[in-house]
Amino acid sequence: MPKVDSSARTSFLPWFRWWADLLDTRFRIPGTNIRFGIDPILSLIPGIGDIASPAFTAALLAQGFYQRIPKIVIVRMLGNALLDAAIGAIPVAGQVGDVFWRANLRNLALLERHADPTHPPQGGDYVFLLAAIGVFGAIAAVAVFVAIWLVIVIWRAF
Repeated sequence: MPKVDSSARTSFLPWFRWWADLLDTRFRIPGTNIRFGIDPILSLIPGIGDIASPAFTAALLAQGFYQRIPKIVIVRMLGNALLDAAIGAIPVAGQVGDVFWRANLRNLALLERHADPTHPPQGGDYVFLLAAIGVFGAIAAVAVFVAIWLVIVIWRAF
């Protein structure tokens, strides 16, 4: 693998910062210090809304791998994303929980804090990343499938 300087490895971080802010904290509830992003709003759309954060998490994981962050940090990022998915799966309360559990910003902070360009990834790193994204993608796909199924069931009931 060719050598890449650390500034090239982190050149996408402003782009990730912009998206994390949009998803988690772009707007403020007037008269309060409570901030929220489009993530809880998008989650009101069954199926489609459940894809935004997992897609962003997958991009952050890929960037984390590119920046050569330790595997344990990737596991921690996945834990944040899975907790976000679990909170978001609770009807109505999930949208409120998304306002306060900002997994995208947490994961970006981990990515920024643990960037380490000193050692190249090994073959096991590639396998770990693909397995982690596969597991995360499968969990997200199940959540989307269940949401669509629930909409169909409710639609047929009426």
